[in-house]
Amino acid sequence: MMRVVFSRRHAVAIALASAAFISPVLAQDKTAKIGVLNDMSSLYADIGGPNSVVSAKLAIADSGLEAKGWKIELLAGDHQNKPDIGVNVARQWIDVDKVDLITDTPNSGVALAISNLVKEKNSILMNSGGASADLTGKQCTPNTISMTYDTYMLAHGTGQALTKAGGNSWFFLTADYAFGAALERDTTAVVKANGGQVLGGVKHPLNTADFSSFLLQAQASKAKVIGLANAGGDTTNSIKQASEFGITAGGQKLAALLLFVNDVHSLGLKVAQGLTFTESYYWDLNDNTRAFAKRFSEQSKNNAKPSMTQAGVYAAVLHYLKTLDAMGGNPHDGAKVVAKMKEIPADDVPFGKSVIRADGRRLVPAYLFEVKSPAESKGPWDYYKKIADISAEDAARPLSESECPLVKK
Repeated sequence: MMRVVFSRRHAVAIALASAAFISPVLAQDKTAKIGVLNDMSSLYADIGGPNSVVSAKLAIADSGLEAKGWKIELLAGDHQNKPDIGVNVARQWIDVDKVDLITDTPNSGVALAISNLVKEKNSILMNSGGASADLTGKQCTPNTISMTYDTYMLAHGTGQALTKAGGNSWFFLTADYAFGAALERDTTAVVKANGGQVLGGVKHPLNTADFSSFLLQAQASKAKVIGLANAGGDTTNSIKQASEFGITAGGQKLAALLLFVNDVHSLGLKVAQGLTFTESYYWDLNDNTRAFAKRFSEQSKNNAKPSMTQAGVYAAVLHYLKTLDAMGGNPHDGAKVVAKMKEIPADDVPFGKSVIRADGRRLVPAYLFEVKSPAESKGPWDYYKKIADISAEDAARPLSESECPLVKK
């Protein structure tokens, strides 16, 4: 049976139920340990947190491996948005608890640090929450896969659409860590490539409560678009306070460069209406996404609908377990398993069937959405209207432009 073990600052050592867990590194070994590592209690907890564990449990059940005699153990940890804490948890998971796969990792600083660690330890990172395109770019490794989205996708969705629509001058409010820097960088490149200009920007600390000074600088810039290169609680706080200052009423448009359905739920449609943003998953896209969301909501905290990253955790765990099954067992060799995962198309209900490229980027379509007005919404969680489809190829950086050393040109 599957066990779920929660840990915060440090992973908890697991007392193994039987000697069956202590198995030699052989292909026929049918054990696997999976760790969901994310923000369990702070500004990214709604988009990942305990509900990402729900996604992982659903994937384990849907894999069918336990019915085939596999022993699968699930751990959960809180990285507190600090790379050093994240690495300490992951290191103990790998060294002591023999965890094979780490997934989720919202917060690009943590994700990049974990990516380096799993390469060193020959474990696996299947990233769903960390947005930095560098994870499959210049800092790619043979042990890391990005399943869901990245800053390239966000920039080429939202940034390009708003610039082409006349928003040709930008000012950035940027979270002061790896994710914010990558998102501002990638969006700036898109804005300039489409004839726009960046008038300036300001960096804010992670988990900021008061955005007044930053928003006043953005307002004074007279930029047509204020790009929010942040996420989670930082995004919702900046949007709420921008509304209170009358920034959008004054004619400037907010670009929520990374927005999740949970953020819109928190903001309410009266405040969030009209926001334009890009995602690769929305619960109400089609019959398959609705079916997954229904199962997820029945088990999730507060009956929430799944975020893009939580859907990505499901996809990651399912593809990993399907790959182990195809291999006939777990070799406990991260690079070998990742190589096999790139050979086998990923296929799951939230995202459909798609390939994982040599650089570790899963190719999934993306969608440009706009938040509905209160009058347009037909009920709880009915928040998005689709503006445009973005092909999987257009949502990912072309391999011809890749800085990943794994890519042969």
